Amino acid sequence: MEKVTHKTLACGIELACAEIPDRRIAAIEFRLCSGIADEPPALLGLAHVVQETIDLGTAHYDGRGLSDAFDAIGASHTGWTARESTGYRCVVLPEFLDRAIELHTEYLCTPTFPDDSVEVAIELAQQEITALQDDPQGLCDKLFSAQVFGPLLGRHALGEPETLERITRDDVAAHWKNHYHTGRMIVTAAGGFDAKKLIDLLEKRFAGFGSAAPAGRNGYRVAFEPRQTHHPKDLAQEHVAIAFPGVSVEDASFPVQRVLIAILSGGMSSRLFTEVREKQGLVYWVAAWSETPRGSGVLFLGASTTPERCDKTFDTLLREVDRVSEDLTDDEVERSISGLVAKMRTQGDLTRSRCSELADDLFHHRRPIPPEEKIARIEAVTTERIRQFLADHPRDRLNVLTLGPRVLERAAAVGR
Repeated sequence: MEKVTHKTLACGIELACAEIPDRRIAAIEFRLCSGIADEPPALLGLAHVVQETIDLGTAHYDGRGLSDAFDAIGASHTGWTARESTGYRCVVLPEFLDRAIELHTEYLCTPTFPDDSVEVAIELAQQEITALQDDPQGLCDKLFSAQVFGPLLGRHALGEPETLERITRDDVAAHWKNHYHTGRMIVTAAGGFDAKKLIDLLEKRFAGFGSAAPAGRNGYRVAFEPRQTHHPKDLAQEHVAIAFPGVSVEDASFPVQRVLIAILSGGMSSRLFTEVREKQGLVYWVAAWSETPRGSGVLFLGASTTPERCDKTFDTLLREVDRVSEDLTDDEVERSISGLVAKMRTQGDLTRSRCSELADDLFHHRRPIPPEEKIARIEAVTTERIRQFLADHPRDRLNVLTLGPRVLERAAAVGR
């Protein structure tokens, strides 16, 4: 049985931790409420460069020395940059959690951003951006994200070649100084540790780290607009991407949206896989998913097909969404719910997943939500609620992108 503590510390950190006494492992996540949407428009890619270089030199370690220090305690640690946040996660044996926090404090609070490390990070980002031209799926994702989410949330984490060229070491240090402080920090932990000791340690380590005033807690508005674009590229495949408005994580009908996604794309028995791939053989891959920045939600359909089957694939994808309202069965709903609940329970058994789940809860809901409460909401979804969801959120405003040799002929599909 886990015991969850949630409080805002005197230093400014918002903390949620789950004590799980029988776990012989501990996970901790430091999430800054600042991401690529907070970059200056002329310096896109800056947040990623900060995240990549923050642990490559500190007040007391060079990059190699800090890496060796993490290795000495058997810690697995990683970082990432997202639309509205930047995160750092560590998994370690409980007896080394104090040392792991000390090392995270070292690079979060006292980075030096060596010139050569910044230059290498920028060069690698430029190479990765260039490599997207040889990765049609990655390129499609980049283009479609910008088209759907706009100039802030639609940015790519790696930035753009022309903006990366402008970034200097001083820009990196300034971004860290402006956005890395306890008022923007969510810390979550799960596993075998004592919450009081954890709180005392965080208070000691992060006292005085920038402003303690809460910041970065509000999301950016997504102004969804129907649109259709084609990006010509000499490929053997045609990539089709479709988006239409959904609901946010905070919305009461979000569990219904999750079950709908599972019905469409939750496994090999899902509708899209069965109908579009297995029965009709139209696609190489097909999927449905949602993306949910704070306060917003968008539903996506995607497929890779042959240029000759582009229009039929497009029509079939939309037809499968419409068909859910027409012939959805209780058995299908129950099967999808069972699959979701199984995944939720399995992930809950993973300490690092529980830690990240707590961070997501604070980020979206500003409170920890018990796993059983989330499961109960999923299990309460019915066939009628899914039909009502589709009636309330019709796919009549479409944002569409194709990448490949052929233009989609169904131009009238947007907004129909």
